[in-house]
Amino acid sequence: MEKTVSEAIAYRRSTRVYKDTPIDTEKVKQCLVNASLAPTSSNLQLWEFYHVTSEDKLKALTEACFNQNAASTAKQLVVVVTRKDLWRKRAKANLDFLNKVYGDKDLSERDAKRKKMAMGYYKKVIPTIYTDFLGILGFMKYLVFQVVGLFRPIYRQTRQSDMRIVAHKSAGLAAQNFMTSMAAIGYDTCPMEGSDTLRVKQILDLPRGAEINMVIGCGIRDDKGIYGPRFRVPFEDVYFEV
Repeated sequence: MEKTVSEAIAYRRSTRVYKDTPIDTEKVKQCLVNASLAPTSSNLQLWEFYHVTSEDKLKALTEACFNQNAASTAKQLVVVVTRKDLWRKRAKANLDFLNKVYGDKDLSERDAKRKKMAMGYYKKVIPTIYTDFLGILGFMKYLVFQVVGLFRPIYRQTRQSDMRIVAHKSAGLAAQNFMTSMAAIGYDTCPMEGSDTLRVKQILDLPRGAEINMVIGCGIRDDKGIYGPRFRVPFEDVYFEV
């Protein structure tokens, strides 16, 4: 029986040793479908998910992950990849979707306003934020926006480094969706930042613009797979009601 959200979150632990028990590829794939439903900045969905089941790829990726147990004992691996370089394609996909939804039909005043605002966002705002050249345009935009920000609230994250962070935040949300979904069906995961990301990209034949967000080991936890009891700082130290 599938766990509730709260049960799945409580069950999920970073599992570093897995049993030698196969897991269902289709179930893992469905968990990745759930990952693709995660919230994402501007709905650009600048992510890709590489579901690794090939023995050769698993072995190569294990080496790229420094042979840590969470990779070497995993039955499957999932590599979460950010694709900031695809922002034009994903913006166009949103525009195509909006045209399909609204079409040429007569719209209410409210829907017409929403369509105009959304179309303008993907045609003007997104290109303004994402267009850059060697970091120069981004820095110039940053300076301009800081000046404007002296007089009114304004979006300030316009540099290449800022947009990389935005893409990785969205990918992290998707990864959490995936791991919670896996926990709900009794499968275990371990997100790994420790990897040679250049080698991971080469193994997966990724283009230059792609970046590795994390590699996730997948399987069923061994008794010794959880290295210790869960530790969290007191909730009162991180919770602030304002």
